[in-house]
Amino acid sequence: MTTDQESSMSVTEAGATIWLTGLPSAGKTTVAYELAGRLRTEGHRVEVLDGDEIREFLSAGLGFSREDRHTNVARIGFVAELLAANGVKVLVPVIAPFADSREAVRKRHANSATPYLEVHVATPVEVCSVRDVKGLYAKQAAGEISGLTGVDDPYEAPESPDLRVESHQQTVQESAAALHALLTERGLA
Repeated sequence: MTTDQESSMSVTEAGATIWLTGLPSAGKTTVAYELAGRLRTEGHRVEVLDGDEIREFLSAGLGFSREDRHTNVARIGFVAELLAANGVKVLVPVIAPFADSREAVRKRHANSATPYLEVHVATPVEVCSVRDVKGLYAKQAAGEISGLTGVDDPYEAPESPDLRVESHQQTVQESAAALHALLTERGLA
């Protein structure tokens, strides 16, 4: 390799996984896409691993039992760590209702020295049920579905997230800006 070739190669950017956890309709995906746009504008390599898309393409066939939810989170964590270890900012707006599942993902990242941030999109269930983006709260109230996270299925909120976003008290842009500020503080943006 010549010196000219070496100088034209860019240094690999530090990747990271940013896991946005919270109840259904909390605003996780909306905030993730807002932040992704900002990061891309700044020249970062970014992927959003949307929970609904993952369930369709990577975790098809899994249900919503505790074991299946853990398997889903483990799969997403594997893909996120793989991308992040290769210089991608990976935004993961996925409920991940159980603390032990999220902790397993954190440990996987720590074992490979890949940055991992947990963000709790802390929107109260009363607000989520009004937003009801997918109509899940209405279906649960009508008895059409059961096992809705945070209503009749458990959600273990993070005790010490890297950031807590109160999306019901600020705009999407303000929530994304708070996340961007955390990334900047940690040397990741």
